[in-house]
Amino acid sequence: MVNTFLQGMGIGAGLIMAIGAQNAFVLTQGIRRQHHWLIASLCSFSDMLLIFIGAAGIGGIVAENPLLQKGAAWTGAIFLFFLGAKACRGALTAKHLQAGNEVAVGVRTAVLTTLALTFLNPHVYIDTLLLLGSIGGQYQSVERYTFAFGASVSSFLWFFALSIAGTVLAPLFQKSAAWRLLDFLVWVTMWGIAWQLVSRFFKA
Repeated sequence: MVNTFLQGMGIGAGLIMAIGAQNAFVLTQGIRRQHHWLIASLCSFSDMLLIFIGAAGIGGIVAENPLLQKGAAWTGAIFLFFLGAKACRGALTAKHLQAGNEVAVGVRTAVLTTLALTFLNPHVYIDTLLLLGSIGGQYQSVERYTFAFGASVSSFLWFFALSIAGTVLAPLFQKSAAWRLLDFLVWVTMWGIAWQLVSRFFKA
């Protein structure tokens, strides 16, 4: 049982810690100290929900639906494009770069953005529903959910670690150059993932 839990943690960490739009948003809001604990909690609970759905064996039905995948890919790409454009503006201008001058993001905006970054990204379904779900599905009864719990624990640890890292790094981001660099990295990440989501639809 313990080995199953640890395997779930290890595999879950390997998938969740990959650079992505969700991680970039969690880190950025941690640096700005704007609803970062709420955002980390939402990301963690969303991952846990999808992981357990996958472990239950019903995730594949959703994840393998071509129409659903295409719609989510285009919606997610458009959303990421606009987030990237906002970061691009921050990287190219000196405005709003001082942490103390940041315009506060409302709770509603923070929640909707977090949910969109989570559920509009088809990669999330591939990682949680298909990959973790298929691996967890190899176990019997209780062990299947022990594996899913282990992967969920990795998600909680990772997102809260990102939030904490953001608050620790906050003093560094009193410098405009640091904000420019962060905005540049977020810009590249958002547009890179947006292109990944839709590029396959342009292939012959």
